[in-house]
Amino acid sequence: MAANAADQAAAAGVDSLRKGAQEGFRRVGLTPGGGGLFYAAYERTYRGLPVVGGDAVVVADSAGRVRGTSAAETATISVDTKAKITAAKATEVARGQLSTVDSVIAPKLVVLAGNSPKLAYEVVVAGTKASAPSNLHVFVDGVTGGILQTRDDVKQSNFPTHAQGTSNDVSTLGTGNSYYVGNVTIDTTNSGGTYTMRDPQRSNISCARQNGSPYSGPDDNWGNGSGTDLETACVDTLFGVQTEWKMLSEWLGRNGINGSGGGFPAYVGLNAVNAYWNGSSTTFGHSQDNQRQATPMDVVAHEYGHAIFQTTPGGAGSGNENGGLNESTGDIFGAITEHYANNAKDTPDYDVGEGVNLVGQGPIRYMYQPSKISGNPNCYSSSIPNTEVHAAAGPQNHWFYLLAEGTAPVGKPASPTCNNTSITGLGIQKAAKIFYNGLLKKTSSWNHKAARKATLEAALALYPGSCTEFNTTKAAWEAISVTAASGEPTSCTPQGNDFSVGVSPTSGTVQPGQSATVTVNTATVNGAAQSVSLSASGLPAGATATFNPASVQSGASSTLTIATSASTPNGTSTITVTGTAASGTHTAQYTLTVGTGGGERTYTNGTDYALNDYATVNSPITSTATGTATSPVKVTVTGTHTCSEDLRISLKAPDGSTYSVKATGSLPCTDLGTRNYSVPVTNEAASGTWTLVLYDAYAQDTGTLDSWTITL
Repeated sequence: MAANAADQAAAAGVDSLRKGAQEGFRRVGLTPGGGGLFYAAYERTYRGLPVVGGDAVVVADSAGRVRGTSAAETATISVDTKAKITAAKATEVARGQLSTVDSVIAPKLVVLAGNSPKLAYEVVVAGTKASAPSNLHVFVDGVTGGILQTRDDVKQSNFPTHAQGTSNDVSTLGTGNSYYVGNVTIDTTNSGGTYTMRDPQRSNISCARQNGSPYSGPDDNWGNGSGTDLETACVDTLFGVQTEWKMLSEWLGRNGINGSGGGFPAYVGLNAVNAYWNGSSTTFGHSQDNQRQATPMDVVAHEYGHAIFQTTPGGAGSGNENGGLNESTGDIFGAITEHYANNAKDTPDYDVGEGVNLVGQGPIRYMYQPSKISGNPNCYSSSIPNTEVHAAAGPQNHWFYLLAEGTAPVGKPASPTCNNTSITGLGIQKAAKIFYNGLLKKTSSWNHKAARKATLEAALALYPGSCTEFNTTKAAWEAISVTAASGEPTSCTPQGNDFSVGVSPTSGTVQPGQSATVTVNTATVNGAAQSVSLSASGLPAGATATFNPASVQSGASSTLTIATSASTPNGTSTITVTGTAASGTHTAQYTLTVGTGGGERTYTNGTDYALNDYATVNSPITSTATGTATSPVKVTVTGTHTCSEDLRISLKAPDGSTYSVKATGSLPCTDLGTRNYSVPVTNEAASGTWTLVLYDAYAQDTGTLDSWTITL
């Protein structure tokens, strides 16, 4: 019910899900959160092309009520979907961004959202850049061939400088001799007497030497406890990620690292003072003195924290502020995992990387006071969007510490605030739930204000009837100088009255002078029903809108009639339906197409075909026959077209032969009605797939309107 409600909200363009007439939303994920809520992630499309940076999230509950929406910020999209440069040229440009290229994923056409949306080729090139690993998404302008933007999947810890199984497998508990946490048990695989450092229960979780296969051997004992032994490093890595996986399930209700029961492999032995996530795996290097591998629990959980950030709605995003929140997410998951494990040899804290002591100077970041590392700010400011991402992690790290522990916790470091306030923390488990549920509302344009709003909403959903969690979340954001976001809840009692608005259907087509009717649905989301006044804006010229009734109690419906006049021009308009009540306003969108001449367009694989007259064909038809056909096989198809002379019908046989069923010009435009056509196919075998193809063959039109397969 939550998924259905979210899909209806996306189709109707409710609230922040506003979209242009040629845009749509495609659901790409549904993740359960706390408080009985589900978070549905959507990819925006334009003329069938994916819109990078146009994503959205709908929050709904199991009763089928929409509880909130968020969308990445983008200007109205109006671009030509025909590229002027070739995919080969885009690939050439993209390859030039790396010093060494190992692989290239075939370019795909997308629309790059933002202040000025552009048609682009997205090309993913993997290799190295200035000796550092890279899995670079290069967005090449589809018109000019210039580079519009790059996004690197590789998130490097680069700590010292702050730069960027088979069916017969058996699950076993191996004995690991860890460097950081002593003797531990790890989940391994036994296949035919050979043990492997691959988790049989957690999909894709394994550990191997860099560029190698997972460690294996004749027994289930692993590592020697040495800081220089790579098998020992894999013990620490597997124990760390398996612990994080358990924490995600037990504390946060998340199903695996990627949220859908999956994980990612790990590699050790990187010959660098570094560790990184590359979008599909984690890799770990060593300390500067080469005496320890960079695999303590908080570092392992940090790198897998990048994977969590990337696989929650909105993906990895781009820009330094978003990148800082990504880095902070890794630090936060490192701290949460340490506290969940509560290991006596690696006691939980809010220092980052203290165990590996990468360059002999202790931790690389301090969450309770980020400024202990030079250049890392405690507080948010307008300079954060231009701050290097690891330093930009400071403000949210500081916020999380204040939320969990407060300003003067017993037995933990004091934490100064930016507004000289005092805060009592909620404890790390509550803080973790609020942080994670806020993350489930993330979009690709994620920033600190959006995170503030999302976590305030999460605190209300997770702890209804209690003000402590909401007030502490708010106080912690204010303590690091993140001010209020537009539309955020202002008090701990928003469970007062609230409602939602939707429309059904979400689009329609009329001729000038005709009317379209739309059902406007309202629902009571919180509190009691209230009076909702309805209005419409964005009408085409000469059109009027009336509601019957003009106001309803939330939970009731109204009928919207949009009447066009003879002078209403052909074209497509996005009409916004607004519901106004004492608690505020909500909106939904209805797309109205007026006329049939020149207004209807069809898109195939991103190619734009303009049609001078309207055409529709009924649902796909499947006809099945067995044995030898002793009489003609008949298939009935109902089509509507304003000019039958332009309509061409052909039948494609299994061997590729094409038979003309109706040639162009066989009937004049004025000669409409039901027609029967036949074509002899006696030279063809009946077995196989036949395709019925309908074309608009007007001289100024191009492209196939539609086609269906008919199995005979």
